[in-house]
Amino acid sequence: MSESFDLGEPPQPVKPEAYRVLARKYRPQTFGELIGQEAMVRTLENAIKRDRIAHAFLMTGVRGVGKTSTARLIAKALNCIGPDGNGGPTIDPCGVCDPCRAIAEGRHIDVIEMDAASHTGVDDVREIIDASRYSAVSARFKIYIIDEVHMLSKNAFNALLKTLEEPPAHVKFLFATTEVNKVPVTVLSRCQRFDLRRITAEKLAEHFAWVCGREGVSAEPEALMLIARAAEGSARDGLSILDQGIAHAGLEGGGVTADAVRQMLGLSDRGAVRDLLGLVLSGDSAGALASLRRQYDYGVDPLSVFRSLLETVHGVTLAKVGTPPDIAQAAEERDARLQWAGALSFPVLHRLWQLFLKGHDEVAKAALPIEAAEMSLLRAIYASSLPDPGELARQIASGKVAPPTPESAPAFASAPASSAAAADNSIPSPEPMAQSPFPENFEALVALLDEAGSIAVAAKLRHGASVVIYDAPTLVLSGSRPMSTETVADLHAALKSATGQAWRVSFDDRPGAPTLNEAEKNSEAAAKAAILESPMIKAAFDAFPEAELEQWPGKRSMA
Repeated sequence: MSESFDLGEPPQPVKPEAYRVLARKYRPQTFGELIGQEAMVRTLENAIKRDRIAHAFLMTGVRGVGKTSTARLIAKALNCIGPDGNGGPTIDPCGVCDPCRAIAEGRHIDVIEMDAASHTGVDDVREIIDASRYSAVSARFKIYIIDEVHMLSKNAFNALLKTLEEPPAHVKFLFATTEVNKVPVTVLSRCQRFDLRRITAEKLAEHFAWVCGREGVSAEPEALMLIARAAEGSARDGLSILDQGIAHAGLEGGGVTADAVRQMLGLSDRGAVRDLLGLVLSGDSAGALASLRRQYDYGVDPLSVFRSLLETVHGVTLAKVGTPPDIAQAAEERDARLQWAGALSFPVLHRLWQLFLKGHDEVAKAALPIEAAEMSLLRAIYASSLPDPGELARQIASGKVAPPTPESAPAFASAPASSAAAADNSIPSPEPMAQSPFPENFEALVALLDEAGSIAVAAKLRHGASVVIYDAPTLVLSGSRPMSTETVADLHAALKSATGQAWRVSFDDRPGAPTLNEAEKNSEAAAKAAILESPMIKAAFDAFPEAELEQWPGKRSMA
């Protein structure tokens, strides 16, 4: 008699686990894994320990800082029963009990997630209100997580208010939004609000290094810092970029490199930016344009170049005021910034910032970005080293520099060589006349104060100063238009700052000349009267009695 043996089912091939992107794979499962939100975690921990748990929470912050993840963690913390099934609410959910696993997998019947972007109406909210009356099926609390809550309609918010203010004891509401300003104040006042902060670049880089270790991928620290800065405080955005960087590295085992990340993101190389800024500061226009073109040919966006220039100027300014250097920066970057900080003055740095910021805006709006970038660089080269009006006046007054003459004009502002040669052959250049270090009249003085930044003082002089004598540095004003002691003190300080010398300012009882504003209005009225007296205009008004004169020479713009 033969025996038969049951060998069972043949072994089945193991199916590979479906790939999950890093942003989903490494979503925080505990409060300890939630990076950059220590203050919120501490508040929740104290509330749970003291049994002072709010009935509604609102998480707000920029994208990718963990709003929805925090809502799920709160749901786990409130419904965790511990490995033995006898636990209560805790800031450290076990992650192994049935409620914890079901919530983590998104299948718990008492934890309802709703996207307000696709459920905006009052009917959707009415379903929540009706269902909230019934007790939880298997959990301690029935929890409603509403993402992007600001997308709810006005009627939906109004329908939710009463239930939100006095919900049943077994119901908790967890809201998340990126635009808290769109949430009605009536809703905000009924929630415990948590503002989730942007995650610092240093913490993001540490987190990315940990992720790379878990994934078995090598990555350069500089590459991780570049990704962290590009993420702008968002862990999800950073993990998505890191995912792309790992795929970009391929299967060669070379890991994620800084050069690859720059190429992938179109970022400007830090060394190239330092070289470019050095060329700008040295006035080498041809070299600066060639450097910009090289980066452009490598695929770097001109807007990224100006953003990097702004970051560098900002870093140099921080170094000049004594801010500790960023340890995450390369040594070459720190040394260059310290060297520039010692060589450049605050006015030059401020002017560079303004020039690069204006260039950034122009490149962003330009139809020809690279051409706009080149013109902005040239403007920075020829304008960054010019002294401000007050400093120039002080240098002229002290005799350190001579007043500008035709011969001292910059080369880029002169006529072409052929035209200049023809002019030299025909008409000799006149000898430059000696110029006073002070403005030639009161109107020019007010204009100088305006350019030097004393805008408030200039405005008061323009509208309220009646001049009796102007003989710089002596200024006599009519006492019929008195000024406060504070205004006079500000005037003395502004005049000394703009011209480099102290002025004698006094008041006289005699009537003075009309103020600059009155003189302008008088000139405007005279021009209008002259136009109205012309025979042609008179004939026009006779033909059209209801006509009005809208524009005439000298009329000030109303814009």
